[in-house]
Amino acid sequence: MPQKPQILDRHIVTQSRLFTVEAMNLRFSNGVERQYERLVPGGSGAVMMVPINEKGEVLLIREYGAGLEDYNLTLPKGAVDLGESLEQAANRELQEEIQFAAKELHFLKHLSLSPSYMKSGIDVFIALDLYEAALSGDEPEPLEVVPWPLNDIDALVQRADMTEGRAIAALYLAKNWFQTQQNNIDK
Repeated sequence: MPQKPQILDRHIVTQSRLFTVEAMNLRFSNGVERQYERLVPGGSGAVMMVPINEKGEVLLIREYGAGLEDYNLTLPKGAVDLGESLEQAANRELQEEIQFAAKELHFLKHLSLSPSYMKSGIDVFIALDLYEAALSGDEPEPLEVVPWPLNDIDALVQRADMTEGRAIAALYLAKNWFQTQQNNIDK
């Protein structure tokens, strides 16, 4: 494994309400020096859930993505509030976005978002044994909940309105988790 670069200097370049940009001057083991800019994480993290109902359907949401300037299908997700555990945040976000909570949450994986430009990541959970429970969220409009059969994920990810890479990764992680559970039962 290569030796990590030496951090020579780091400083804040700019800051907004949502983002802090930091410049990092690095020296690599071969002597080459470069400056990188990255988004500095704020807050307590983020969670994304793959909620599965009793019919074996994933409960997706259709929401407006300002970056895309369009609506897209994705999974419920959101920031972890100060003092919340990841599981508490996952259940709160489920209640805010799909009006369900989960009796079972299983951690699947921590995903990095864009390692070249961000330190932030998102923790992915599968949410099972759902029950109705609603909280008001911070969305500017009600989110449409779209059920989709978990066993038809391949067709889902081919849709033009399903483009978010971390949601696609989470869906395949969930599909694999279910296959592993089934293989353990079959043994």
